[in-house]
Amino acid sequence: MKSSPRIRVIGSINLDIVARVHALPRPGETVSGGVLAHYPGGKGANQALAARKLGAQVSMFGCVGKDAARGQALALLQAHDVDLHGVTVLEDIATGVALIAVDEAGENQIVVAPGANGQVSSATLSDLSGEFDATLCQLELPVETIAYVAARVKGLLCLNLAPAQPLPQAILDRADILVVNETEAAFYGDQLHRSKALIIQTLGAAGAVASQNGKEIARSASPAVTPIDTTGAGDTFVGAFMVAFLSQGSVAQALAYACAAGAVATLTAGAQTSMPTPDQVTALLDRTA
Repeated sequence: MKSSPRIRVIGSINLDIVARVHALPRPGETVSGGVLAHYPGGKGANQALAARKLGAQVSMFGCVGKDAARGQALALLQAHDVDLHGVTVLEDIATGVALIAVDEAGENQIVVAPGANGQVSSATLSDLSGEFDATLCQLELPVETIAYVAARVKGLLCLNLAPAQPLPQAILDRADILVVNETEAAFYGDQLHRSKALIIQTLGAAGAVASQNGKEIARSASPAVTPIDTTGAGDTFVGAFMVAFLSQGSVAQALAYACAAGAVATLTAGAQTSMPTPDQVTALLDRTA
């Protein structure tokens, strides 16, 4: 990496409550024998930590409740010196929580109770000044807040369109980079293609592809690994792509780096606890070159 990019992340901050089970339950089914653990999470916080661990200077903006879960949710961000001045603590509302079941193959099911994340608004984001190379936002916030951010922030804006929800075309048109997985790409369909943004689509174990104005401009395979837990791998990819793209300016190199970072993240349980260091990503890239 040539430099240390400055990234502002506006997004969700959760406590993940994770149960590891032999198989994910079908509708109406109870699966017993799970092992429970608590991890910091939330797409915003995950992507912020991933970018920070990979060398960026990161400022986090969002909301948490004034409760016991707040300390757990912010613990790793604090430990890795993510700037938390943009995080608002709210009275009488819970910190966001994600309930996650993970099976033996590393696949997961997730239910999110947004709590304080649903209160992120123009009021809590009143100060969006400061010098940043990019702003990164996801969709675990109210749509009107996403619209406010898109209209207010200056410079490069990356939107991770997850979880997919209906958005005005104007928001997609404002973004410089849109990151989607295969399900999200199908959900937005023609809306994506009407945007002039750089579109990054993740393909799971098959890697990722970048396109713009309807033309593919880069593609990368994902290094072959045996996953333990895929939770947070997508968020790791997003944070890693932004760090590599801002540092190097190459879409192709950023795709390869992000695919490797996402693969490393599947080798450890939890979302934020699995975020890799630059040495881990480089080692995997070297091993698979």
